[in-house]
Amino acid sequence: MEVKKLTLSWQFLIVLVLILQILTALDFDPYRVLGVSRTASQADIKKAYKKLAREWHPDKNRNPGAADKFIQISKAYEILSNEEKRSNYDHYGDAGENQRHQQQQREYRFHHFHENFYFDESFFHFPFNSERRDSIDEKYLLHFSHYVNEVVPDSFKKPYLIKITSDWCFSCIHIEPIWKEVVQELEGLGVGIGVVHAGYERRLAHHLGAHSTPSILGIINGKISFFHNAVVQENLRQFVESLLPGSLVEKVTSKNYVRFLSGWQKENKPHVLLFDQGPSVPLLYKLTAFAYKDYLSFGYVSFRRRGAEEMTRQYNINVYAAAILVFKEHITKPADMIQAQSLKKQVMDDFITQNKYLLAARLTSQKLFHELCPVKRSHRQRKYCVVLLTPEATKLSKPFEAFLSFALANTRDTVRFVHVYSSRQQEFASTLLPHSEAFQGKSAVSVLERRNTAGRVVYRTLEEPWTGSESNKFILLGFLDQLRKDPGLLASEAVLPDLTDELAPVFLLRWLYSASDYLADCWDIMFHSNWREMMPFLSLIFSALFILFGTVIIQAFSDSSDERESHPPDKEEIPEKAGKTEPSFTKESSSKIPKKGFVEVTELTDVTYTSNLVRLRPGHMNVVLILSNSTRSVLLQKFAFEVYTFTGTES
Repeated sequence: MEVKKLTLSWQFLIVLVLILQILTALDFDPYRVLGVSRTASQADIKKAYKKLAREWHPDKNRNPGAADKFIQISKAYEILSNEEKRSNYDHYGDAGENQRHQQQQREYRFHHFHENFYFDESFFHFPFNSERRDSIDEKYLLHFSHYVNEVVPDSFKKPYLIKITSDWCFSCIHIEPIWKEVVQELEGLGVGIGVVHAGYERRLAHHLGAHSTPSILGIINGKISFFHNAVVQENLRQFVESLLPGSLVEKVTSKNYVRFLSGWQKENKPHVLLFDQGPSVPLLYKLTAFAYKDYLSFGYVSFRRRGAEEMTRQYNINVYAAAILVFKEHITKPADMIQAQSLKKQVMDDFITQNKYLLAARLTSQKLFHELCPVKRSHRQRKYCVVLLTPEATKLSKPFEAFLSFALANTRDTVRFVHVYSSRQQEFASTLLPHSEAFQGKSAVSVLERRNTAGRVVYRTLEEPWTGSESNKFILLGFLDQLRKDPGLLASEAVLPDLTDELAPVFLLRWLYSASDYLADCWDIMFHSNWREMMPFLSLIFSALFILFGTVIIQAFSDSSDERESHPPDKEEIPEKAGKTEPSFTKESSSKIPKKGFVEVTELTDVTYTSNLVRLRPGHMNVVLILSNSTRSVLLQKFAFEVYTFTGTES
């Protein structure tokens, strides 16, 4: 009896807790969660969401309630950023999908409630309930807006590995330990991790093309690729590695290292060499190369390869530790290097970031101009660009070498040295160069400061052409020293035109790249997609084949029947050739399909008038014979005989 009373009391307590949670969920107000008014614009809502998301993200906020708060913020933004959901909430207090969120919150609260009272797990939970096993996935949960606005743009800098999971999923339990180990390893290397709950984020799961759980997919450059092998750690690691382009890192030996390092002038990038013991390129190095592919070129040297001793001696490298060397304009001596037993991601990122640009990089695009010569933000943050305007040359000219040595000796953070080919950026160069014959075909140096993003600059071009002499260097050094004390020396103003992108591929190459990507997508769809994903594609193919073969078969049968019907008129042509001067004509010929040896004479009626005369096709003409009942039998046969010779023409 006491056990029964105890059971009833526990049941009453559970029901009471559920009622309280329901009332709390019903009080969910997205405007209050984001801290905006009901008349707030989409820009205000987005701004408030970004601020709160940064503050309450579980990765940055160690508060125990940060995960719950972050979920509420995400759901509130999902409602208010969608005009339809926002309208439903404003009118009915329900956005249509918040009931599912409330149920999720109730289960989450109830789960923690019974954990605090040490209930037996088997009494309230099945072993595959996701609320207990997904604790490691909470900080990786993705929403549709988060995926579109953050993951896809970020996939152009690093690959993402995403798991699709759901409740009541036995296979999800099986792969969970492996997934946890893979996440711990790959996230430390720089791979993005995401988890999509198909039950709560059906829209995102459908957008990704995941029709079953568990599914694992990779995203790189905005492109989705599914994982189809056994879920083991090595396979997932190889899958992530296969997402990366194959030409990211070049294998460098003693035979090709000079050619590799000399490519800085053509590519306008510093070149990086990693020396290590492994025969293959480490995944961390590949990921770093993908993240900085727009700024540097990467090569790999294995100590085990024959001929590596020559490079290790030349650059004084310890073969017992990994080393990274950055080469800029001088290939005989590295501009910077680090060496350690094991290179960590943060150390490698900091090292690469400090050496992203050449000493005197060439301005090849507007984007590079923004980065090297930034806009002035305040009077204290003055950044000056010393621009060498020089003719294009296949080899290093004396003016450029002198400009490069001057840039190498510069130690100020406020001055950046760049150069421009006058022939490739004619509008840019003509804006800075004075209209004087003294600068025709010669190099010149301009010092400028960017004032705004619209291209407005203040500048001054040195009066004499730049030849690289000691006198030129002395004048430039003195001008920079004076400029530090008196910014007013930059007296000229101009609006610079946008630079043309010199390294952009031509139209044909862009078309070939797009075609290759499309063929790769088709190949992946054909051989790696499941039947449900293939149904629309297969339906289209079979429909086209059915229409094609059906048309051919019908045409074949119709041609054979016409040939059989055309044989009797052929026999009637014998007496015609023997002496009959008039062609055969019957009354039925005007209504039947014309056969060989007959002339089609159509009787004009109110039905055939429109199709034969009014809607006559361009280039065609009709001959009309007007008859009476008395002359019909006599003139009709003679008319047919006269027009018989014209029956073979198409008009």
